[in-house]
Amino acid sequence: SYLGVGMRRRNWELARRGALDVVVGARSAVFAPLPNIKVIIVDEEHEGAYKQSEKLRYHGRDVAVRRAQMLGVPVVLGSATPALESLANAARGKYARLALPDRVDKRPLPTVSIVDLRRENSASGLLSRPLLAAVTERLERGEQSLLWLNRRGHSHHVQCRGCGWTPECERCDITLTLHSDPLELRCHYCDHRQPAFQQCPECKMPLLRFGGAGTQRVERELAQKFPKARVLRLDTDVARGDREEPAKILEAFARGEADILLGTQMIAKGLDFPNVTLVGVLDADVALHLPDFRAAERTWQLLVQVSGRAGRGKRPGEVLVQTCTPDHPAIAAVATGDTAAFVKEVLAERREVEYPPFSRMVALLVSGPDETEVESAANALAERAHAVADEYGVTVLGPAPQALARLRNQHRWHLLLKGQDAARVRAAAAAAIAWAEEPGRKLRVRVMADVDPVEVL
Repeated sequence: SYLGVGMRRRNWELARRGALDVVVGARSAVFAPLPNIKVIIVDEEHEGAYKQSEKLRYHGRDVAVRRAQMLGVPVVLGSATPALESLANAARGKYARLALPDRVDKRPLPTVSIVDLRRENSASGLLSRPLLAAVTERLERGEQSLLWLNRRGHSHHVQCRGCGWTPECERCDITLTLHSDPLELRCHYCDHRQPAFQQCPECKMPLLRFGGAGTQRVERELAQKFPKARVLRLDTDVARGDREEPAKILEAFARGEADILLGTQMIAKGLDFPNVTLVGVLDADVALHLPDFRAAERTWQLLVQVSGRAGRGKRPGEVLVQTCTPDHPAIAAVATGDTAAFVKEVLAERREVEYPPFSRMVALLVSGPDETEVESAANALAERAHAVADEYGVTVLGPAPQALARLRNQHRWHLLLKGQDAARVRAAAAAAIAWAEEPGRKLRVRVMADVDPVEVL
């Protein structure tokens, strides 16, 4: 995705002419025009980033499977934490499951310990006492630590202690995040920016409270707690200015030029640093309680992936997971390593409410600049969907505002159609959309269908 247009065109032409043996790429590489493909490999197949959610909506993994079927070649879906849909396909015999139960050279998995933040002294900062002690031990032994927090910026939100005012984005229904370098308030959806306040613009009180720590705030605390430690931070803020910066940071850490690597999802997978013997998860609950039925699955996947960065060399690894919900199945499964029990529990919940992988879904998305028109169109679209539901054997959920009800000045509603037969669910969605596209209807909203949505927010 970072290739220039010229380089992308050059590589495309080389592939088309058969001048390349291997094409490596992100989501769109699945369309590479190699004339003699013999295998397609999808690494980290569970990743939601394989779903293109704008313009042409497709899932790179599913396209890879379909293209392999059309060509009559194998497709390999690789993951330490497969998507539940893929596990279900393996259980049904649709996929062959090949298990790799051991690490390279049969190295042991890291030990995982849970730190219950409810019992920690809040005055100790963002790093609990056990984590501080573990980092100190690694510094003394000349070993490296990786600290993970899937939230960039300094503070997730700012609030006035006097009147309760919180700054929000003028284009999105989301609070602004405080960044310290440079000092500003920023929207992580539309990138709106404005100067940080020194006092509340509503009541003029200077009593501002900063909540929800991000990587910039952790970096500051590390400098205070470990003034002699060499710390590198890697998140999209660091990468924004220079496309080569992430590679430079990772190469420097691999050479041993830093003791601690602090970062977001960018450091959670695919990295192999033999001298990293400690992984600290600063807040395991960041995405656990999002209004999405896949929240627990994604949290489990991320925690397992980041835990796997520890102990990849000859020395054993240790993982400390800080959380306020230590008994949650997703977090308990990481601590015990009992993946089968977690998957069984989640699948039982999905089966009860007929969510994927026990049904197929299509989300109908309605958006536009006028809130009243969007709501009216969503209700009318839902009425039409309900009218054809019995004919196609589908269930209609909604309509309702999306969790982020306004994004980039577009108001957003959605409804879900689900059923056992994928073709009938798609046909029901098409029948509902056909009503919206009838000549003369002149809806001043945009209606989109998202087949097999990855995010249901």
